[in-house]
Amino acid sequence: MTSSLPPAAPSDTSVLDLAPVIPVVVLHDVADAVPLARALVAGGLPAIEVTLRTPAALDAIRAVAAEVPGAVVGAGTVISPQHVRDTVDAGARFLVSPGWTDALLEAMREAGVPFLPGVSTTSEVVALLERGVSDMKFFPAEAAGGTAYLKALSAPLPQARFCPTGGISLASAPSYLALPNVACVGGSWMVPDDAVAAKDWDRVARLAAEAAALGA
Repeated sequence: MTSSLPPAAPSDTSVLDLAPVIPVVVLHDVADAVPLARALVAGGLPAIEVTLRTPAALDAIRAVAAEVPGAVVGAGTVISPQHVRDTVDAGARFLVSPGWTDALLEAMREAGVPFLPGVSTTSEVVALLERGVSDMKFFPAEAAGGTAYLKALSAPLPQARFCPTGGISLASAPSYLALPNVACVGGSWMVPDDAVAAKDWDRVARLAAEAAALGA
């Protein structure tokens, strides 16, 4: 996999094919959105998941979509059809949820952008496969069984592909990426809170470059 991306992420493109590592970003200040995204893109991580965990999230997505042409900005922590509508209207080009319901899944299907519904159990994986969805987020990865769990799933459910997220670090990411059913990982280690607070965008770019090298 490479981190090169088309100008847009069409609806038939999987989130798993955007990049080997997807930064999971929590932004409290909209003013940080554009310089942070530019640093991540400069480091080789153009696919950026902005989580809906703060009041600044929608405006942050809107700013990155408008001002950082090299970024493919997506929305994370999408847990309702309204979240789907709001984030796509703001410019989100992919959607990621920590879990799923039929209503949420239908809204994501209708949005016209790539999406990853979240799973943490075998039954949830099978239920998504029944509904024609084979690409999923595995969350919370470390707490839900980590690489051992995903490796165990690969034999009975080889058609399921995952982006594990939750507790993954630069040190542990390679063991996930080595699994046959893992196409990319999500993490926040390249956007540490102290670097964002200090507006140390050079550090973010360096950490992003280290992460991007995992996909070489």
